[in-house]
Amino acid sequence: MYERKTPLDMSCGIRITMCLIGAKWKPCLIDMLRDGAMRPSEIHKNMPEATPRVLNQQLKELEEHGIVKKEVFPVLPPHSEYSLTELGKELLPIIDMLDDWGESHRSNFEH
Repeated sequence: MYERKTPLDMSCGIRITMCLIGAKWKPCLIDMLRDGAMRPSEIHKNMPEATPRVLNQQLKELEEHGIVKKEVFPVLPPHSEYSLTELGKELLPIIDMLDDWGESHRSNFEH
């Protein structure tokens, strides 16, 4: 995971939130997991424009922050699934507002 060179300003809620979900694919990953657990291959299939390396890195960061949980199943061959934690589910209204704003202003940004 990326190591910050400067400490996070904990006096600002926006900075804290953006630290947690501010990467390019994190809001999309949270939104994708709203309906239940998904295997990494399903996530990659649904987001072909993102590289697997970046998705794995951002999933790992979300897991480290307690937004998603990874469950590894002890079967052969082993597989894993990602799902939202309760903390992650609390972010869904924010993700919905971001989506609503983007949809209502789409025409302003289409060229």
